[in-house]
Amino acid sequence: MIGFETSLGTIEISQEYFANLIGHAASECYGVAGMLSSPYQTVRSRVLRRENPDKGVRVRSEDGKLLVDIHIAVTYGVNISAIVKSIVHKVRYTVEEATGFPVAKVNVFVDSMKAQ
Repeated sequence: MIGFETSLGTIEISQEYFANLIGHAASECYGVAGMLSSPYQTVRSRVLRRENPDKGVRVRSEDGKLLVDIHIAVTYGVNISAIVKSIVHKVRYTVEEATGFPVAKVNVFVDSMKAQ
């Protein structure tokens, strides 16, 4: 759970909600072939013997702002820099519009390339 204090009380949003929101926003960007599990998520899913609901997305809070890590596969032959910039802007906008929480940083890790 990610929580923030406001003048009206505490707001908590689950990690799974952020994973679905961010995963959907990133997957809509041109050139993204899919979401990939981070090394931490892969080990965790093997230990727990179940699928990751937050596949490829990790969100944490620091000083009242969100830090987002996304692990993706891209389509072979596309401009990776352009894809990453597009994902950063789309994820930042989507999260801030849906939750109202400020996003400090979006880290995009391109872990593989896939042919079309």
